[in-house]
Amino acid sequence: MDKFIPQMEPSFDQKEILALTDYFKQTGWGGEYIKTEKMERLIAKFTGAKYCSMNSNGTVSLIMALLALNLKREEEILIPDMTMIASPNAAIILGIKPVLVDVEAATLCLDLKQAAKLITPKTKALMYVAFNGRSGNMQQVVDFCRQHRLLLIEDSAQALGSFWQGKHLGTFGQIGSFSFSVPKIITTGQGGALVTNNKKLYQKIEKIKDFGRISGGIDIHDDWGWNFKFSDFLAVIGIAQMKKLRQRVKRKREIYQRYYSHLQPVEQIHFVETNLNQTTPWFIDIYVNQPGQLADYLKKNSIGSRLIYPAIHTQKIYQSDYRKVNFPVSTKAGRQGLWLPSAINLTDAQINHICKLIIRFYK
Repeated sequence: MDKFIPQMEPSFDQKEILALTDYFKQTGWGGEYIKTEKMERLIAKFTGAKYCSMNSNGTVSLIMALLALNLKREEEILIPDMTMIASPNAAIILGIKPVLVDVEAATLCLDLKQAAKLITPKTKALMYVAFNGRSGNMQQVVDFCRQHRLLLIEDSAQALGSFWQGKHLGTFGQIGSFSFSVPKIITTGQGGALVTNNKKLYQKIEKIKDFGRISGGIDIHDDWGWNFKFSDFLAVIGIAQMKKLRQRVKRKREIYQRYYSHLQPVEQIHFVETNLNQTTPWFIDIYVNQPGQLADYLKKNSIGSRLIYPAIHTQKIYQSDYRKVNFPVSTKAGRQGLWLPSAINLTDAQINHICKLIIRFYK
C-alpha cells in the first residue's frame, strides 16, 4: 500500500453537499436558528437527555458549563491528569482552580480514591472525563459527588456513542459536554453541545451563549452572556452526520476489535480493557515502551499515528504547581500511549496491513 494512511481524517460525502446546497436554495441566513434546533433535538434524543444546547466548540462548551453552575473565582474543581488540555484550561480562564487527580489504570479515568484525598472546603465540582469513550462505574461517580456535595460535569467530548449500563455518558451529572471538532465520530468542523435534564440550567445556558438577553433579538440584558452560538451552516452538516451516527458507532467498534484481535497477542503491546457493547472508542489507543520509535517506523511506511497527550501536570504551563506531586498512572500512560489510524473510512485491508507492520516491528 503506497498511499499514506492518516491517523485521522473526517468523512463527508454527497449527502452533506446536497444538504448544504438545498439550504442555500432556501436562502438560509446561516445563523443559529431552525437547523440548529433540529440538531439539538437529534442529540438530545440520541443521548436520552431532556435538553441540548449547541455552541461554538468543545472548550467553550466546558466554559459555559462552569458558568451555568455558578462556580466562582478561586473555587476548586477536580479534573483528571489524563485528558486533553481543554479540560483544565476551561477552568483557568474563569479563575477557577483545576486540581489534578491521577487516573485509574483500568480505565484511564479519574480515580475517586485519589480525588477523596484532595477535597478542601473550596472544592465545589468534579469534571469526569470519559477518556477515549470509556468510563468507570458511573453510579459510584454520582454517589461520590453527592456524598461530598460536588457538582458533576461530564467532559464527554470523546464519548458520543458510549454508554454505562445502557445510559449514555454525559447524562449522569448536572451537565454533559460534547465536541464536534474534525477528529470526532461526527463533525461539523468545530462545534460543541451541552446536555442536561435540568430545565433551569438549560435556560441559563441558552442565555449565556446569547449575550445574556432576555430573549433572542431583544437587546435587553439582565444577565452576563457572550456570543457562543452555533451556526445553521454547521448544523446542516451536523444533521447529515447525525444520520450516520449509529452506523459509525458500529464501525468504530469493529475497527477497534480488528486491531485488538491482531495486536493483543503481541506481548509488548498493552490495551486498556474496553467493553465494546457499551464503549465506542474515539481513537485506537495502544500502550508501548518508546511509542515514538513505533510512530517513526509507521511514518516511514506511510502510516500516520499520534502520541497520546502527555499528563497535564507535565505540561510546561502546569508544571510549577505539581513539581512535588506524583501521578504514576497518568505519567506512564502519557509516556506510553500511541493513537493508531482511526478514521471511520479505514478498510479492513488497511487495518490488516497496519497490524502486519506493527507485528513485524516487534519481531
